[in-house]
Amino acid sequence: MSLPRVKRVLLKLSGEVLMGDQQFGIDPAFVAELAKEVKAAKDSGLEICLVIGGGNIFRGMAGAAQGMDRAQADYMGMLATVMNALAMQNALEQLGVHTRVQSAVQMDTVCEPVIRRRAERHLEKGRVVIFAAGVGSPYFTTDSGAALRAAEMKCDALLKGTSVDGVYNADPKKDPTAVRFDKVSYDRVLADNLKVMDAAAVALCRDNEIPIVVFSIREKGNLAKVLAGEGVQTIVQKEA
Repeated sequence: MSLPRVKRVLLKLSGEVLMGDQQFGIDPAFVAELAKEVKAAKDSGLEICLVIGGGNIFRGMAGAAQGMDRAQADYMGMLATVMNALAMQNALEQLGVHTRVQSAVQMDTVCEPVIRRRAERHLEKGRVVIFAAGVGSPYFTTDSGAALRAAEMKCDALLKGTSVDGVYNADPKKDPTAVRFDKVSYDRVLADNLKVMDAAAVALCRDNEIPIVVFSIREKGNLAKVLAGEGVQTIVQKEA
């Protein structure tokens, strides 16, 4: 199952991916490798938006589980995504890729506010746009932020790069008999709670007919393979 021809995509990366082999934080060497993948995709003619989670630094849900106020913990998580966005911007610009960070939480000294028309103009000029701080409100994940930005920017697909090579009917790390889907419908993902993204994000993509492509970003060169219709992936879309 391959992805239809796309011109503009949103790449969602989990914050954990930026850790590389570390237990916490940002591994500059691994971020540099990810930046090479993004550059290769951009050089193929694509317009690219990025959303990066913050779980390598602070996860709001985890903070709330330990007794923190949920809204306060989520705001801390949003700030973690801004740090990751700046790290990725630095890595991309070291490769000569012009990049802009737009944050849903305004912080003018380090990045731009989220302005849709300005982001459109950046993409038209060949820049990569990294959207940070989720949707700017607590109780929403960065998955929801990615789905929102993908819809807002009229992206042809939302690519979710994770540590797993697709969507399974069970957790492949816990169940050795878990089976990977090549293609699965939005409704099946929601009905069976298949843990691709949170339900709000999947529903938003369904309502705007944005296919979700889940693949492993840890495998070198895999982003280019997926965009070329090769590589291991799962495509979440409406039933044919």
